[in-house]
This record gives sequence, structure tokens and C-alpha cells, in this order.
Amino acid sequence: MDLDTANATDQLLGAGDIPPVHEVNAEGTSPFLLTSDHYGRILPRALGDLGVAESELTRHIAWDIGIAGVAERLAKMLDAHLIAQRYSRLVIDCNRSPGVASSIPVISEATAIPRNEGISEGERAARRREIFEPYHRRIDAVIDRRLHGTRPTVLVSLHSFTPAYAGVARPWHIAALYNRDTVLPQLLLKHLRAEGDLVVGDNEPYAVSDLSDYTIPVHGEARGLVNTGIEIRQDLIADQSGQQQWAERLARILAEIEVELRREKLVD
Repeated sequence: MDLDTANATDQLLGAGDIPPVHEVNAEGTSPFLLTSDHYGRILPRALGDLGVAESELTRHIAWDIGIAGVAERLAKMLDAHLIAQRYSRLVIDCNRSPGVASSIPVISEATAIPRNEGISEGERAARRREIFEPYHRRIDAVIDRRLHGTRPTVLVSLHSFTPAYAGVARPWHIAALYNRDTVLPQLLLKHLRAEGDLVVGDNEPYAVSDLSDYTIPVHGEARGLVNTGIEIRQDLIADQSGQQQWAERLARILAEIEVELRREKLVD
């Protein structure tokens, strides 16, 4: 395995690397603004393979399996703007505050990430400057533009979770995640439970907090937006058929929720 320790203090991404931010349907008219922090699993060339086997880099530790396909389809079905982040969470986790241990993990589940051990402050800064910050600046700029134009904006942060973690099976098919703002999560939970064929997680297997998350606290709550996180179990969206089915289901449910939000004047 390549343990290249190329100096990344001044620049991490080079001519052969793609930009971190990926967008779909930027002119979409839906009030829903979709984000996907763990959309991709690309590694910058300067970091080689992080000292991790390829079989590990395709697992959930590197990205949110299946969520890219769901997010792209959902954006088109809802006519919503999607902002996604292409690089692996093992390089820098764009749903963690920079500086916390899980921002640039040295171990994920039971897998060591050798290239993340003992990195310099300069390299940490480069990962933040070239991947984390462009992604979150773009979300900020889009929210600014929408609010300035008095466009209704509802933030939906899309994720997926592994069917088993540390040997413990997870029964939920889908979950609504939240912190302080429970308006949209409670509507989402109501609609998901009404489907009749789903085991629905209420802040399970994860709950949003200021310490464990970034996107919802910073772009949702701090900006005063109605918001929710959505987590889908990865085995349900591992192929295109599953991604299509779940995108269709969520598009239908979110369209129904939009009507309710407008009726309650939570979205104008």
C-alpha cells in the first residue's frame, strides 16, 4: 500500500484532482435544499490510499454507501438543489467540526488509517482549506442567496448507515435525525410510520448534536431554517433499483410534507 507522505502543507489538491463540491439542479425551484456530506469516497492523489486496503475504502467507513444515487434522483424528482461533497470522510469528515478527533480519524470502526497518524498542522489546515471549507462556503452562499431573495428554504441533510456496526445489527430502515428543531423531523416521522412497512428510527441509530455534527447545527439551526437529517440503511440502497425506489418514496413523502409546511405557514 502507498504510504506517500508528500508535503501537503501548501497544497493538497493538484491538477489531477477534482473539485470537492458537486451540485445537481442548482436552479431547482423546490424549497428543499439537499446536502450530502459523505456523498463520495475520492482520495487526493497526494495522500495515496491513506495506507488502507481497497476493500476497506469501499466500506461505510469511507463514505455513505448508496446515498449519492438517492440524492441525485431525489433532487431531480423534487426539482431541488443538491450540494454534495466528493472526497472520502477519511480525508476529512465534512459533518464534523474541524479539530475534533473524528474530523480526521486515525481509526474508523476497527480500521486503522495510517496516513492520518501524526499529520502536521499544515496538512490538517490544507484538508480543511481545500475540501471542508469550499463545501460549507458553497452551502452558506446558496442559503444567503435564497434568503436574500426571500425564497423558502428547508434543509434536508442526506446520509446512510451501515446495517451492522461493531457486530450489532440495526433494525431501522430509515431514520429522521434532529437536534433542537423538531418540526420537520416530527412530520417526517409521521409520514414514514404511516407507510406501514418500515421500521423507523427516531434519532436512531444517530442523534444530531453540536458536538457530533456540523451541517444541521451550522447551516440549519444557526440560520433558522426548518431542517432534518435523513438516514437510510445502506443495504436497502446499495444498487440502482433500491436507490430509485427510495428516492421515489422520499419524493412523494416530502411533497406531501411541503403542502403541510405551507399550510402551517412554515414555508411561504
